[in-house]
Amino acid sequence: MSWEKSQTPKSQRPNPQKMALRGEALAFEYWNLRRPMATTLGYLNACDREALVASLGHLFEHSPWVAEETWPRRPFASAEVLHAALCATMRAAPRERQLALVRAHPDLAGRLAQQRKLTAESTREQASAGLNQLTDAELAEFTRLNDAYRAQFGFPFIICARLNAKDAILAALRTRSAQPPDAEFAAALAEIEKIARLRLQDILGNH
Repeated sequence: MSWEKSQTPKSQRPNPQKMALRGEALAFEYWNLRRPMATTLGYLNACDREALVASLGHLFEHSPWVAEETWPRRPFASAEVLHAALCATMRAAPRERQLALVRAHPDLAGRLAQQRKLTAESTREQASAGLNQLTDAELAEFTRLNDAYRAQFGFPFIICARLNAKDAILAALRTRSAQPPDAEFAAALAEIEKIARLRLQDILGNH
């Protein structure tokens, strides 16, 4: 018996099960730290441009310019008015910039999700639809349809995952693949607006 084992009481020795639970707790804590901080409409109306972008830059995937260019429209009378102003900024942008925004979104159940490289928001949203618990057959079907969609339209399929279950997402992916390009581009922007609305609700809560 080693000196360490002879001197360490059994009650003080590391418990693998407790260590695993502690690891899960730390992961949960880190997860929450990555979430945007809650704020208020009053704060957003009073803050400077940099602070507004820090609070709202994540609403539109990898596109903080939407929040930045909406800042001069303050004050916002309500969360609905703020959301409408953000969407108006997006809609007023040149098509090339809108296309870059659409392309900034990850495939649903795609490569980045498998590699755990999604943003915290996208991770939660895809998980809410059950896309993190797909069978091998379902994952293969998502991959096939995502690849075909990208090849057809030149951008990823976008749908508000928090408002749809995985079966509904698959059905929409099949249906919308038959749309004309301009109609599908418009559908993508409309879904981005839904995603941004829910993300805004997350940080404003009941404020």
